[in-house]
Amino acid sequence: MAEPTTVPVALSTASVYPESTATAFEIAARLGYDGVEVMVWTDPVSQDIDALRRLSDYHGIPVLAVHAPCLLITQRVWSTDPWTKLRRARAAAEKLGASTVVVHPPFRWQRQYARDFVAGVWRMADETDVRFAVENMYPWRYRDREMLAYAPAWDVSQDDYRHFTIDLSHTSTARTDALEMIGRMGDRLGHVHLADGRGSAKDEHLVPGRGDQPCAELLEHLTVSGFTGHVVIEVNTRRAMSGAEREADLAEALAFTRKHLAAAVRLPRR
Repeated sequence: MAEPTTVPVALSTASVYPESTATAFEIAARLGYDGVEVMVWTDPVSQDIDALRRLSDYHGIPVLAVHAPCLLITQRVWSTDPWTKLRRARAAAEKLGASTVVVHPPFRWQRQYARDFVAGVWRMADETDVRFAVENMYPWRYRDREMLAYAPAWDVSQDDYRHFTIDLSHTSTARTDALEMIGRMGDRLGHVHLADGRGSAKDEHLVPGRGDQPCAELLEHLTVSGFTGHVVIEVNTRRAMSGAEREADLAEALAFTRKHLAAAVRLPRR
């Protein structure tokens, strides 16, 4: 068994939406997170490396990861060309000292990008020390219909990537076994988006412990498996009625995560 490790816990800037990227740094510092993952989206600050560096320096909160702009609402952020987006995400990570770029698999209608995606991500990973961690997604569902929106596959563990991100809200939406997926990823699991879900067709991103995903089991596994990446809290706080309620949710998520990361350290050695 690998020696237990101390795993950094970061806050995704997406977790404070509709508040700003700057607010995420402030909350992360106040609550005692180890860093942030910057979701690059329509907030101009999230796209500005110099502004992000100033926020990091001011709050004493490192940028541990950069999430490339892969969402439908970010199709024009940092170019309409998906490879340009990844190159800019890599440059941002290198300049900010982040170790990981998170990227989604292509949409199926991005045919040329999808055809070269696996090989292209390998080429980019060979050019840098930054990890390109490809994230699991899910089928899109409406009533009794299902659409496979991602290519080569929403279950990225079916393909050959150097590093993976697992998102437990996405495993919930996909109605797949998260622990089995982690087993397929093996030591290529490089990054975790921690959230919860109840199997809804909507991507819920609940606070860990409020759904039915194996969040605690995953965290305990990371501690004893020699995991060298980050755990990122990526939850939905849009329904929070106040800033205090939002912070309470993010504090609860941090406490849950650290509790279960530490639980494995306290287990008796065999």
